[in-house]
Amino acid sequence: MSDNKSIKRPILRNILWILVVLFVFLTGIFTFLHFFTRHGTGFILPDLSGLSLEEAQEIASPLHLRLEVTDSLYMPDLPRGVIFRQVPPAGQHVKKNRRVELTVNSVLPRQVSMPSLVGFSLRQAKAILASQGLKLGRLIYVPDMATNNVLEQLCDGRPIAAGTPLDIYSTIDLELGLAPDHELAYIPMLKGKSLEAALDILSDHSLNTGTIRYDQSVLTASDTLAARIFRQSPVYSQLPEWPLGTSVHLTLTVNPALLIPEALPVTEESL
Repeated sequence: MSDNKSIKRPILRNILWILVVLFVFLTGIFTFLHFFTRHGTGFILPDLSGLSLEEAQEIASPLHLRLEVTDSLYMPDLPRGVIFRQVPPAGQHVKKNRRVELTVNSVLPRQVSMPSLVGFSLRQAKAILASQGLKLGRLIYVPDMATNNVLEQLCDGRPIAAGTPLDIYSTIDLELGLAPDHELAYIPMLKGKSLEAALDILSDHSLNTGTIRYDQSVLTASDTLAARIFRQSPVYSQLPEWPLGTSVHLTLTVNPALLIPEALPVTEESL
């Protein structure tokens, strides 16, 4: 019996030592990983959109962030050279030495050639401008025998000849014919649409874009790109009662509560 006890004691002692060694080993590993990863010492990534690279670097340096420009696009509605996209996005929890990829607005836009639009319909002219990377501007209606026939093409208020070099996304105004027996236009429903989509819809209805405003929820360049229309004037109309070329004023937001679709009025035609 005493022999069994003497045998069990070394075994228990060895098991105890193994458990102690494992505990010390695992504690050391977790301590090392905690220190190496700086667990819990991160911070919220600031929003760098709308800033120049120099301004962004002033914010990033004290936080030990590594900024890297990975792409460059030209956005005509934003100041040249500013940041309009970052990865990871603002508000994410990151740690020191995190790499932040930036997309900036090009300083020098690409040049394109002005096409010839005279004699084409408004729909054809829109397609040609889009294929050249140019934007449709104001629709100016003058008396003529054919409605929506292009009579003149203008840039900055002056006629522009075909072949003239222009910055990409330059705005081209069109002088269009308006026949004596022309039809009136109705105002489309634009709530929830992006600005780009709304501009396209308005021109399809022979309407102009009026003033463009953003509410207090739009604070950054990213908000501007994400904003949707929640108010328009004139409001949606189901009957064609507005002259061609009427200006529709728009207000945009990123507040989802303001973008809930409204019920359309019931008419005899919809029953």
